[in-house]
Amino acid sequence: MKARRCSLTFRGVLSAFLISVLLEPGVAGLFQLHELCKFCDVELTSCNGTGTCKTNCSISSICEKPTEVCVSIWRRNETNLSIETLCHNPAEPLYGITLDDYNSATCVMKEKNTTTGLAHFCSCKGDECNEDLIFPQTVDPTPDPLESNHALMSAVLVSMLPLLVMVIAFFGMFYWCRIHRRRRPNRQWESSFNFKRKPIAGGLDCSDACAIMTDDDKSDSSSTHANSLNHNTEPLPIELDLLVGKGRFAQVYKAKLKQTTWNQFETVAVKIFPYEEYASWKNEKDIFSNTDLRHENILHFLTAEERKVEKQYWLITAFHPIGNLQEYLTHHVISWQELQVFSSSLARGVAHLHSDRLPCGSPKVPIVHRDLKSSNILVKNDGTCCVCDFGLGLCLDSSLSVDELANSGQVGTARYMAPEVLEARLNLENIESFKQTDIYSMALVLWEMTSRCEAIGEVKDYEPAYGSKVREHPCVESMKDNVLRDRGRPEIPDSWLRHQGMAVMCATIKECWDHDPEARLTAHCIAERISELEDEMGKLSSRSSSAEKIVEELKIPVEVEIPEEEVKITEIQNIIAVDCSISDKK
Repeated sequence: MKARRCSLTFRGVLSAFLISVLLEPGVAGLFQLHELCKFCDVELTSCNGTGTCKTNCSISSICEKPTEVCVSIWRRNETNLSIETLCHNPAEPLYGITLDDYNSATCVMKEKNTTTGLAHFCSCKGDECNEDLIFPQTVDPTPDPLESNHALMSAVLVSMLPLLVMVIAFFGMFYWCRIHRRRRPNRQWESSFNFKRKPIAGGLDCSDACAIMTDDDKSDSSSTHANSLNHNTEPLPIELDLLVGKGRFAQVYKAKLKQTTWNQFETVAVKIFPYEEYASWKNEKDIFSNTDLRHENILHFLTAEERKVEKQYWLITAFHPIGNLQEYLTHHVISWQELQVFSSSLARGVAHLHSDRLPCGSPKVPIVHRDLKSSNILVKNDGTCCVCDFGLGLCLDSSLSVDELANSGQVGTARYMAPEVLEARLNLENIESFKQTDIYSMALVLWEMTSRCEAIGEVKDYEPAYGSKVREHPCVESMKDNVLRDRGRPEIPDSWLRHQGMAVMCATIKECWDHDPEARLTAHCIAERISELEDEMGKLSSRSSSAEKIVEELKIPVEVEIPEEEVKITEIQNIIAVDCSISDKK
């Protein structure tokens, strides 16, 4: 018994010794982790400084140093409210003040007098703890004149609660029924779309989608890392997996982005530029880093890195395992519904690029792609398209001079160059002329989609625009002969026009590749027209079992010259009066 007590005493002393060693400052510091914080620049907010608010910052970043904590700053000035989120070392002053509550797990705001005026600060430790801002309640010494009626109002509200719940449930069921009925055809198509997929050339199988980053709408999504140059001094833990693409300036790899706390990874795409292609990397990084670029039909950008050891520049984006549109069209014949989804999503993506306004009405700098082609468009898991590769993109900033625009040069892929680009006669004084070149290129992509659609009848093997008329990689002079001298365009046989929806699509394509740039449609108008086409064809298909039996009216604002024996789109009545030839002012 005595020996047992001695043994227990020795174990207790040993445990106490180990605990005291681990509590030593030097040893504890070895296990100190970097904080994961919300990290945005100053952004406007609707938070009014009362109760609890969210920063609504979409960017998270791992702090550069282990001593840094998460910080949020709320400011009010004469015109607006703003929130800034960042990482900061509490031992150093921030805007002239010292952080004093950084050991908290929550972000409780305190008013401070900074070098730039009054502001509310909070600091904390914990993953993204600076997302939720807590403003302490202030006691108003003035009595509330409605306080006496508070009990009565509460009783009335409680009595009305069952009725309110019933109203909400009714509208919820009504909304669900509408959405369910509208999306039912899409789900049927999506199942067939997934069922008919084939492996993509290069060994990349569509089953790789199991590791893809996915959000609620089944589209490939973002990670928790910053949408800018990586803030960390160390590169992100990325393991290259498979080469999936190679272009003039860079190579694209499927890669694994390892998580920091779990033994898991996210599948991402890494575009690697050699050191000598710094200009291309920087141009694409600068365009991607613009938060106004974010759109479901634009490739989602995660972060950029300079890899000094490898002497490379990296762009890290969402990964789409299906591959680019050119590969998909090469291996698949698409249905009429797939054509509508592909073309509609492409038009929406280009319309967002070209627009000078965000959907909320805020101003945005228009962007032109200048190298639109089927290999620069990716097919997403949900069957929509997204635009990628902005190495030749150009921000149409109003501050750019004519000389600066002229220095942008004759860029792009010769096969998809607009006539005015081939002829080097762009109107540099009108930024709309740059958008019109994108529209021409998009028309050729729409033609490629249409040529592989089963609705045209006999479907031939995939060919890029102008097909066998030019060699595989034509030069500018060769395209000048076809496009300028001969005024040639890809062929649209009369047999394509027997399908009413296809007749509208072909008319749209012809308007988009018009030789006169100002006669071309805008991307916004193309998106609206295809949307109208989807709605009208949906109504007609619900009344008929096949496309040949559809004899109802189709309300699309186009005119198509078709032989008399074919269905004439000009006979369709109740045309929607929309002038699509003007610039997109929306």
